[in-house]
Amino acid sequence: MQKLLVKEGASMKLHISRMLKLCIICVFLAAPAITSWAASRDSELEELKATIQQMQQTIEQQNRRIEELEKAKAAPAPAPVAQAPKEAAPAVAVEGVPSPITDRHAFDNQQTAAPRPGGETLEPKYLGYFPIPNTKVIMKFNAKPRVDMTWDNQNSGDDSRFITARIPVDGDPSKGGGARFNINAKGSQFRIDVRAPEVAGNPRFYFQNDFFGSGGGDLNLRIQHIYGQIYNIIVGKTYSVFEDPDVWPDTVDYEGPNSMIFARRELVRYQLPVSKEWHLNFGVEKPTPQIDDTIDTNPETVKRWPEVGINARWDKADVGHVQLSSIVRDIREKGNITGKQSVTGWGLNASAGLDITKDDSLQALLVYGKGIGSLGNDSGFDNTDAAYDNNGDLEALGYFSGMLGVTHRWSDIFRSTVSYGYVQVENESAQSDKAYHKTNYASANLIWQLRKRLSVGLEGLYGTRETKDGRDGDVFRVQMGLLYSIFD
Repeated sequence: MQKLLVKEGASMKLHISRMLKLCIICVFLAAPAITSWAASRDSELEELKATIQQMQQTIEQQNRRIEELEKAKAAPAPAPVAQAPKEAAPAVAVEGVPSPITDRHAFDNQQTAAPRPGGETLEPKYLGYFPIPNTKVIMKFNAKPRVDMTWDNQNSGDDSRFITARIPVDGDPSKGGGARFNINAKGSQFRIDVRAPEVAGNPRFYFQNDFFGSGGGDLNLRIQHIYGQIYNIIVGKTYSVFEDPDVWPDTVDYEGPNSMIFARRELVRYQLPVSKEWHLNFGVEKPTPQIDDTIDTNPETVKRWPEVGINARWDKADVGHVQLSSIVRDIREKGNITGKQSVTGWGLNASAGLDITKDDSLQALLVYGKGIGSLGNDSGFDNTDAAYDNNGDLEALGYFSGMLGVTHRWSDIFRSTVSYGYVQVENESAQSDKAYHKTNYASANLIWQLRKRLSVGLEGLYGTRETKDGRDGDVFRVQMGLLYSIFD
């Protein structure tokens, strides 16, 4: 029994020894796999730790950002910084051809309406214009409401405009009468300017009116301009080639100097550029003769031929311009006593607008001719083209006028203009004693550009009138004008 136990013990030791050897062999064989698994496990743990650290950093950054936003929200908002109003950007991207003429922005602006060669414009950036959808056309509307208040030392003959041809003379029952005050809005205007600068020929349509028309009402529409232009051909109603719109001085008085040529009529004009600085204007215009026919009864004015004019013009930027104009007219009448008669009228107009300095400009004009009185701003209120002599022969009346105006800009918002005009018409013996003979016009003003588009002007005016028989009269006027321009 004891031997059996010893034998089984020895056998068990042998089995244990074999199993230990087998385990050692298995461990040795499995050691590389275990080592690799352990290393892989350690790598995954390190990556997981790094990811967790990055997430913690991101969370901390977001928390700090939230704290900053909450602090900024709680803090008072900074006061807004005042900024000067900016000029509106051009309504269209296209730019036009700049005119060498200086836009003087006169109180009664005569320059904007003038047709100019080659599509030239005083506003090449087309401020205030807007495009017409699906076309190459741009358009600008401009309303210019205006009111004028006048005080005359006596009856001036016209409360709304300073017309020296209407001043009462000695012996006229209407002369005197004491001081008078008036207020009117007849100088208010509406303007439409339509252009297509990207279309061949630079087509343009222009319309302008005021309220000095005839009729029984206080405000009667008067069309000043309505014309179309393409390839330098102008058709419609606008300035005659005998007129120079760039020499009208800057007066508060809507009528302007007596000596100006005022000829806006139905016509066909052609502008011919000769060089960079020179161009010619040709015109065929509606005849408008005015004959003093006091010696006849119910005569008929005959319009057989158009009036023909030409001017030569020199323009240079920062210097100014000079224009020499001429016109030829056929003046004829069929009278019951005098029969059929005709005379030829002709005239020369030398005008200039010069930029003396950046703050000073000069406008000047000299006109001479025969049979052109109706084209004068003042003499056109009477029949001053032709008259009959004592023999009953129709004669063209001699005409002379001169004007000088000087403008000085005191600052960006204040400017002044002084102007003087003189007119004389030669009379025939058969004319009545009260026929138009001679007038003088003088003005001085101070204009305040109160806002960009609001102007206020104060002006003193003095005028005289003399008739054929030597009787005369004079008037002094003080005028205040307020002008608002929507877009200019």
